[in-house]
Amino acid sequence: MIQSIKQYKAIILYILFGVLTTMINLVSYTGMIYLHWNVQLSVVLSWLITVLSAYLTNRKWVFNSKATTTAELLHEFFAFLSSRLLTLILEMVIIWFGVQLLKQNPLVWKLIDNVVVVIFNYIISKLFVFKDKNTHIEETV
Repeated sequence: MIQSIKQYKAIILYILFGVLTTMINLVSYTGMIYLHWNVQLSVVLSWLITVLSAYLTNRKWVFNSKATTTAELLHEFFAFLSSRLLTLILEMVIIWFGVQLLKQNPLVWKLIDNVVVVIFNYIISKLFVFKDKNTHIEETV
């Protein structure tokens, strides 16, 4: 049992912090929708808040980043930000499709989009952003 927990520690922590950042995302998005802000603006602003919190938790507790120098930290942060920009586009397409095209509940579509985006974010972070420079890609898959 303990061996299984150790083996899946990153995934377990990613899920736990993913729940936290998803809550941050949903609460900030819901607040903006409640204030009658534009749906796409609400997506972008809630995304920014979420990305900052996700970077801090992922680098330290999920992927145990070894980056220490300013250059390494900046490279890592911008790689994280770039990968999240890709999934922001995916998120905006999902929200546009469900809310603006199909005219359905924005919170239901936010939940659907969060599931898809969380999966993509983990894969991108594991393989590209926080990859261990000493680990071959075959070992991380």
